[in-house]
Amino acid sequence: MDHSLRRLYEDLRSVAVAVVYPPGEDRDVLVEQLKRIGCRIHLHWPFPDAAPAGADVIFFQVSQCVQNSSAWSASEVEATLIALSEYETPTTLKQLLKTNAHGVLTRPFRSAGILSTLVLARSAKQFQSRQQVKIDKLENTIKARRVIEKAIRVLMDHQRLDERAAYEHMRTRATGLRVSVAEVAAMIIEASEAMEKLGLGGSRPGPGQNG
Repeated sequence: MDHSLRRLYEDLRSVAVAVVYPPGEDRDVLVEQLKRIGCRIHLHWPFPDAAPAGADVIFFQVSQCVQNSSAWSASEVEATLIALSEYETPTTLKQLLKTNAHGVLTRPFRSAGILSTLVLARSAKQFQSRQQVKIDKLENTIKARRVIEKAIRVLMDHQRLDERAAYEHMRTRATGLRVSVAEVAAMIIEASEAMEKLGLGGSRPGPGQNG
């Protein structure tokens, strides 16, 4: 067996799977195939209010007859979500879109297709997680840049420093305190706002402006 395939199967054997679906032949087909794959399975019914804790993958029923079946969203649940759809009606499709599920199986369930759906859904979840990390990092960078720019303006107004000198001042302080420049910038802004509240704000007189 190819090394990547072997690793894939080993990964699936360690996966904790929650199946949220009513008892019956359809659930039996799904559960039996998941057992063949080697997944650790936990069955849930009736439909719980919250997504099952501790699950890596959640197979869950999406039905217009089941309350809360579209209440979970892939953006809010840590696990990979695979929807189990009964019909392809406009209402059901709307529910599926609301969940942002990583994969879908439609009744009648068959053994063929469950493994590929599981693999692709896990891959989609991992890709989504990597993209979210990049987005969070970018948002934090933008936020930090805005804080730094605001602190630079404070130093330019109150300390009569030019932009470059203001940034170098913060960078030097950050190095000495072993914190980020953004953290020093936040300290400067907080101190400036506190001084303003106390009525002690205002620019420091520049050269030649003292009596």
